[in-house]
Amino acid sequence: MDTVGMVRVESNGAGLFFISTFIIVLNTGASRAQKGDGCGHTLLGPNSGTLSSINYPQTYPNGTVCEWEIRVRRGERVTFKFADFDIEDSDSCHFNYLRIYNGIGPTRTEIGKYCGLGVQWDHLIVSAGNEVTVQFMSGTHVSGRGFLLSYSTTDHPDLITCLDKGSHFTEPEFSKYCPAGCLTAFGEISGTIPHGYRDSSLLCRAGIHAGVVSNVLGGQINVVNSKGIPYYEGSLANNVTSKVGPLSASLFTFKTNGCYGTLGLESGVVRNAQITASTVLQWDDINRQPPVWGPERARLKKPGPPWAALDTNENQWLQVDLKKEKRITGISTTGSTMSDYYFYVSGYRVLYSEDGKNWSVFREANADHDKIFQGNVNYLQEVRNNFIPPIEARYIRINPLQWHQKIAMKVELLGCQPSLGRAPIPPQLPKISTDFPVQLDETTFTPDIRNTTVTLNGTKDVALAAVLVPVLVMALTALILVLVCAWHWRNRKKTAEGTYDLPYWDRPGWWKGMKQFLPAKGPEVEESPVRYSSTEVSRLRARDVGPLLQTAPAEYAQPLVGGVVGTLRQRSTFKPGEGVDPSYADPDPYDAPLQEIYHAYAEPLPASGAEYATPIIMDISSHLAGTVSQPPISTFKSPGTALLSRTDSSVSTGHVQYDTPKGTLSPAPAAEELVYQVPQSSVQKAVDSG
Repeated sequence: MDTVGMVRVESNGAGLFFISTFIIVLNTGASRAQKGDGCGHTLLGPNSGTLSSINYPQTYPNGTVCEWEIRVRRGERVTFKFADFDIEDSDSCHFNYLRIYNGIGPTRTEIGKYCGLGVQWDHLIVSAGNEVTVQFMSGTHVSGRGFLLSYSTTDHPDLITCLDKGSHFTEPEFSKYCPAGCLTAFGEISGTIPHGYRDSSLLCRAGIHAGVVSNVLGGQINVVNSKGIPYYEGSLANNVTSKVGPLSASLFTFKTNGCYGTLGLESGVVRNAQITASTVLQWDDINRQPPVWGPERARLKKPGPPWAALDTNENQWLQVDLKKEKRITGISTTGSTMSDYYFYVSGYRVLYSEDGKNWSVFREANADHDKIFQGNVNYLQEVRNNFIPPIEARYIRINPLQWHQKIAMKVELLGCQPSLGRAPIPPQLPKISTDFPVQLDETTFTPDIRNTTVTLNGTKDVALAAVLVPVLVMALTALILVLVCAWHWRNRKKTAEGTYDLPYWDRPGWWKGMKQFLPAKGPEVEESPVRYSSTEVSRLRARDVGPLLQTAPAEYAQPLVGGVVGTLRQRSTFKPGEGVDPSYADPDPYDAPLQEIYHAYAEPLPASGAEYATPIIMDISSHLAGTVSQPPISTFKSPGTALLSRTDSSVSTGHVQYDTPKGTLSPAPAAEELVYQVPQSSVQKAVDSG
């Protein structure tokens, strides 16, 4: 037997199927084989692999058997690690068990025989040589999921399994080795690059989705743990579907060489003339406009129709000339992105060339068949596929093999500049015909695609600039905000310290104290001093005036009480009103009968805060007696106190009476009392004198 192959077929909701074929070639120095009816998911790579019992993780059937033969390079040994082990042990491992042997064939020797339900394996099983046989046997049993086993060479002591999750490792950064064959349906992942994956995601499956390891080869992953995010996006990449995920405490991302930038189709760096196609759909719109389905339309995320081929067969292609050799690490595609045209490509091959004439089909390492990439599953969703190892070429050609309705797609290539260190030039490859379909038997040698991680310094500079520019912009914005806030606060502080700042002006204590020091305002009439005659002064002394009375300032003016006099301004005892004659005076506001509604001008306001005239307190005893010829100007009223009036010397003392304030009881008349006299205007005085 020269070769043994295993074919795995999967179907999706769109009715598509994708075939992954793994061929074992004896003369390559590594041999992998399986036989029997009890074999489950199996991928046996040259350096690592994964195998499981049939129906895993469901209960394995009765009466099955499977043997796997594993060979690695000479001088290497094999390390095994169980991801899950659940084999019923009711018969003491007589009929249900797993055996591992050193060697292959009749000369093999047993390493161990294993059974048990829910066994946790923390240790590794190491072979004595480079050849190992694994045997699974099932008899009559009731329960048991079977097993899932991974292996690698002893060069990778940090081997993990396909079921290890990000939450199993708490280090901020760590490096692990993923075995081949972790593209399984045994677990889920949430997230995508570059945002990261939810910590509940399977590490190796996420690594395949991110394009950092190959499902066929496995590989080393470098992981960074960080704080989780509220929402994880879902996407389809490298045949792995990532689902939408909710908030998590932490997430993990992968360290890469950074060679995943776009190569210019979306941005326009690649000119229209650099994009060509085999045919173009001639499908005018209803207005008979020229066709808009040309190859220049095949730019990812560009609005409008895509490139569409005229013919629907496997001979169609879309070609991109990058003008110089580039290191190409991946490709992203969409369908038409227009709901009216439900066109997309669901499977394709990728060819590459240095001169545009001699073409090679991309293949995975150690495989002698072309790699068929999973395309889109609808007209809108973006799908990414990575090239492991990367391609280094100038020309890239995409050959659709499966499609929906019509061949139509938009494309973006991912990669960077080629490495500075060039690998040795491989031997001259046989030419592949450019007439499609490509005959697979004409390709007899897979070119050595260089898989180096060295990139140009310019790429690092661009990445550094991409980080520094947003940081500088944020710092400048913060500085401007601080300056604006400081300027605004300073202006507000100056306003608060102003003389007429309303918040401080409205404080009752401050205003009440300040009004005692402010002179009364009278902008319309000049001040007129109040004077008393000697007779009035003597009468005040004869009554033995008590101590001075000082009351809280009222809204208008209050009468002088107990011999208190001062300098007042005309009209200071009245409430101002609009449209009133300045010379008007109430004839006798105090002799009016008691009313519930007082006169509009004589109505006093509450004493909570004075607004107009403020009485000036002074001792009458300090004034010299004399004769005052000045006419009366103003009087004050104080509740509950007899009113003191001043009269002109020409007024007869026989008419002196008490004037009873409104709302109070009239006291007994005295023999000689001063008579209250209403202030008179200058016009009224002239009439009286006439």
